[in-house]
Amino acid sequence: MFEGASVAIVTPFKNGQIDEKMLKNLVEFHIKEGTDVILPCGCTGEAATLKHEEQIKVIQLVVEMADKRVKVIGGTGSNSTEEALRLTKGAKKAGADGALMITPYYNKPTPKGLYEHYSLIAKQVDIPVILYNVPSRTGISILPETVSQLSKIDNIVAIKEASGSLDQVSQILNLCDITVLSGDDSLTLPMMALGGQGVVSVAANIVPKKVSQMVHSFLEGKIDEARELHFELFPLFKAMFIEVNPQPVKTALALMGMIEMEWRLPLTRMSKENVEKLKGVLNSYKLI
Repeated sequence: MFEGASVAIVTPFKNGQIDEKMLKNLVEFHIKEGTDVILPCGCTGEAATLKHEEQIKVIQLVVEMADKRVKVIGGTGSNSTEEALRLTKGAKKAGADGALMITPYYNKPTPKGLYEHYSLIAKQVDIPVILYNVPSRTGISILPETVSQLSKIDNIVAIKEASGSLDQVSQILNLCDITVLSGDDSLTLPMMALGGQGVVSVAANIVPKKVSQMVHSFLEGKIDEARELHFELFPLFKAMFIEVNPQPVKTALALMGMIEMEWRLPLTRMSKENVEKLKGVLNSYKLI
């Protein structure tokens, strides 16, 4: 349902507020460049510093801007089941095609707690749900066995897997037929070799056409072409994480003239040294 190249789109700010004009420009850019799915309000979209009302507003804006030309998945996760339920209802009301839900962070629930968290929301909101496993940010990893249990719920349709573990992907796909999407750009091709169906990409914010070409080349059986694109893009994939995401990707977009160079604290501007490194990579791709 959500295979292909999805972008974890940034949230542009101007003077502390959501920059709706720049957001619309970004949506149009992705549609023109062949992105399959736009995902607002994920980690890259700085959901952690958006008020809940802003989060629902951004999802609604992207749905309206996309106007059914591409699918839109709203990031609706929280460490509180009640809050995640409210955000997911908001995404459904806004017209999103699906909801991405991060594993509850900080409180580190047991496998039983994770199952009950996701199953309660999925059963109360009739919207396709994508699980999001990113233990480096949440402090907990969802077990493959738990993913398998959750996949039996009709509207839990996919998992964004960002554990960095190909063993985890292998175990999930060995246990169930849920759609696996890479949450790590540099691991997209290896994950697809195991049976993954695409990526939720950070790098696609700046090179959407190339990321889409890599993913669709593999899906179409053009393995050599996909491999060539993987190696071509690999330095850029790594450059997006020389500091904490989304600082590098927003810096890159600002250097490309596509957004203001603005975040919300506690995120800050990159160090001068890392900005120069990033500029070097962007220059090598003729992006600036």
